[in-house]
Amino acid sequence: MKMESIINSTILSLACFPKSNPSIHHQKTVKARRTVCCSLSSSSSSKNSNSEGDANGLLKEEEEEKYNDIWLLFKEAQQNILYLNKLRLVAVEELNKANREKQLLLDKIQQLEAVNKLGNEQSLWRELLLRIDSMVLTGLIDSAEASGMRKAVMGNKFSVALVFFDIRQKTDAELLAQLRHFSVGSRKNGFHIIQICTEMEPLVSVGSLSSYVTGLSKALQKKGHIVEVILPKYACLDLTEMQGLREIEAELYSYFNGQLHGNRIWTGIVHGIGVTLIQPLYYSSFFDRERVYGYSDDFERFTYFSRASLDYIAKSGKQPDVLHIHNWETAIVGPLFWDIFVKQGLGGTRVLLTCHGFDSQCLEQPDKLALCGLDPARLHRPDRLQDHTMTHLVNILKGGLVYSNKVVMVQSIYSKERIINSFSHGLEPTLAIHKDKLLVSPCGFDNSTWDPSKDKFLPKNYSADDLKGKSICKVALQQQLGLSKNSSTVLVGCISTESLDFDLNNQKAVWNATPKSVQVCTCFWDLYFFEENTGLSAEYRRNSLLAGEMRVLKKVTRTVILNFPWQPHESFIFMGSKATSADGALEYLKKELKDETVRFINKYDEALLHLIFAGSDIILCQSFHDPLLQVPLKALKYGAAPVAVTSNENKFRHFVDREQETTRFSRFISSTFGYLSLSQAVDEIKNSPSKWKQKMVDAMAKDFSWNAECCDVHVSAYTALKSL
Repeated sequence: MKMESIINSTILSLACFPKSNPSIHHQKTVKARRTVCCSLSSSSSSKNSNSEGDANGLLKEEEEEKYNDIWLLFKEAQQNILYLNKLRLVAVEELNKANREKQLLLDKIQQLEAVNKLGNEQSLWRELLLRIDSMVLTGLIDSAEASGMRKAVMGNKFSVALVFFDIRQKTDAELLAQLRHFSVGSRKNGFHIIQICTEMEPLVSVGSLSSYVTGLSKALQKKGHIVEVILPKYACLDLTEMQGLREIEAELYSYFNGQLHGNRIWTGIVHGIGVTLIQPLYYSSFFDRERVYGYSDDFERFTYFSRASLDYIAKSGKQPDVLHIHNWETAIVGPLFWDIFVKQGLGGTRVLLTCHGFDSQCLEQPDKLALCGLDPARLHRPDRLQDHTMTHLVNILKGGLVYSNKVVMVQSIYSKERIINSFSHGLEPTLAIHKDKLLVSPCGFDNSTWDPSKDKFLPKNYSADDLKGKSICKVALQQQLGLSKNSSTVLVGCISTESLDFDLNNQKAVWNATPKSVQVCTCFWDLYFFEENTGLSAEYRRNSLLAGEMRVLKKVTRTVILNFPWQPHESFIFMGSKATSADGALEYLKKELKDETVRFINKYDEALLHLIFAGSDIILCQSFHDPLLQVPLKALKYGAAPVAVTSNENKFRHFVDREQETTRFSRFISSTFGYLSLSQAVDEIKNSPSKWKQKMVDAMAKDFSWNAECCDVHVSAYTALKSL
């Protein structure tokens, strides 16, 4: 019992010194061993003093074995304690390292959160540029100092977010002091572009111009260029997505009709783009109306805005590389710039005009040019603004063509020569004279929203490298619409708009040419209805429709799904200016179709629209040039073949120009899908599936977004302008 208590106490004492010095531990071990030896020896001698020597030897031998076992236990315990101590030290070091990294991460998050209060870093430095503009207008700084500050901001964009993250909490005086201490950096090799326009998505959208302005601006800024947009402050603006909207506390005066008139200036950020809104005070009714276009005084409205935009640019001290103007509505900027404003500190600025079509040109009496300060006698000449046909009038779009340094014609499928010869609407002589400054650009689409590899609306994402998700999307579309679920069935989607010339004969031809066992999904998109008693002539209304100048009484979105697994069906898209009810039009369609498999979805469904692109094998479209809905471009991205419908002899062939002066998109589409009719496309899918799959993979790999060819064409134009 005594020996067991000694052993137990010794082990307990050993377990209590994991942090002790090894040499001290060894001394205690030796001492403990001696104590045990002495105790055992004493006990043995007192109890067995008369025992024989052999018994004593045996006892000593047994005790020695016990001593050895105990020592081994001591040694093993000591090693384990030392090992655990090392692990503890390593763990403590790892914990300290993790705490340091955590603190660094928290500091970074805090900085990013401060920046994100403005949306993102790009929004911040663009808002800073707008604040500099307001300082010029309010007289805090002059144009020269403002120019230096802008260079500092644009040359140090990435450090701006850390220095000026609390910009909205600062007054102009406080911000000015901070700007003056901000180190001046070199300006990045990018262009400063100001777009003067009448539409911009999502603020105001009537036609294809709105998506073009926003899509191109975002693409240009991704490549390091600075883009600003100037718009009228319409009463119908949708400001829900504008960040940092603020009014500059200074009136801007602009010339019109012999006097200076005040304007309020508003600034904000939309999708990272700096936007300036001009609000007339005296002529407040110009833009305080129900719609954007279609008024008898449209010339006065947009001429006033164009002049006010140039007055704002000059007074704020801006010195952009390019003034980018659009269509006839801002074409007057060209003559105004070169006759009046080029001498107001804008000698390094050049003008680029975008034409989204030549069918709307604006013919006016020459004396109206004096409203904005121009000289009618000087401009009413054949080589300037005089119209070729109605020579007593001036042609505003022609003036933009003559006075711009470059002209970009937005057209996806036709060549420059074809546009001049066939689609110039009387401007052929002017276009021929200025042929060298004409460029052709396709439209694009937003691939941040329309991309099957990251589309949030799809049940399974897919890409050109992995197409498994497309068949899953197809089955999901069939299931959602109550169609027979079969991934091998050819599914044809059709997305169109009433404002396009998509007539009954075309629709009949589509259904009659559709092979058996083909499922067809038709989406009637964005139906527009016009007021009967507008007081405008039928000819004007027709031209207005072509130009996108429409009075929108009601805008509804309807999706019509047709399934005919055994036989073709007849259908058509309803259109007409006498329609007074969208629901009535759909009821009319329903009665005419007389088919129980027709489904009407009477509400907008963004998810279904994305699924139609993803689940369809073929997408029928009115034309390969679709700047409004961009159906062919989205179809290619989602691996669906775009097949164009034409009314010529009820065939579905749609040829495009194969000339060299066409877009890359035109050359690609003409060599892949331009020759296909609907029945030919279905035959290829069924008879040559491997070849068809490779064709779709190649199409998906192409980039036809705003970031690609459209942006490249404009950058090339800007570059050429700087060398003039």
